[in-house]
Amino acid sequence: MNKDESIRFATKYLEDLLSFFGINVAVDSTVDDEVIQLAIPSTSMNSLLIGKEAQNLRALQHVVSMALTNHEAELTRVNVDVADYKRQRADRIAEQAEKWIREVRATGQTKILNLNAADRRIVHKVAQDYSDIETYSEGEGRDRQLYIKKIHLQD
Repeated sequence: MNKDESIRFATKYLEDLLSFFGINVAVDSTVDDEVIQLAIPSTSMNSLLIGKEAQNLRALQHVVSMALTNHEAELTRVNVDVADYKRQRADRIAEQAEKWIREVRATGQTKILNLNAADRRIVHKVAQDYSDIETYSEGEGRDRQLYIKKIHLQD
């Protein structure tokens, strides 16, 4: 199935899945950088859909992505968001990243953080605006850590 069919399929699949649980909403869909973005509007079921540490949200993404893969869709990467939860979280992480960077710049001490992959990407992106700050990740799986380090610029 081509890109447009992939988007329509993912949207309908998620709407049908939600409907099975009694959540009848229209899912908004877009594509950003070859990732299908599916936005579920706010309902009384937000906390259930998001789950603890967004585990349910990730599970929804995985199920939709696997369905696309099984139907040989051109696009199989999916991002599901509920009531702008991920965007708001990303804003909070970016704000926190600015504080961490200010702290590293002031103290010169490398900061080591345990963050999930999405949060690490946000911090890496924020750090790109600072010529004297370097970020990198080390480790595997759940043990992967993000390092924020001050680099000394040469004159």
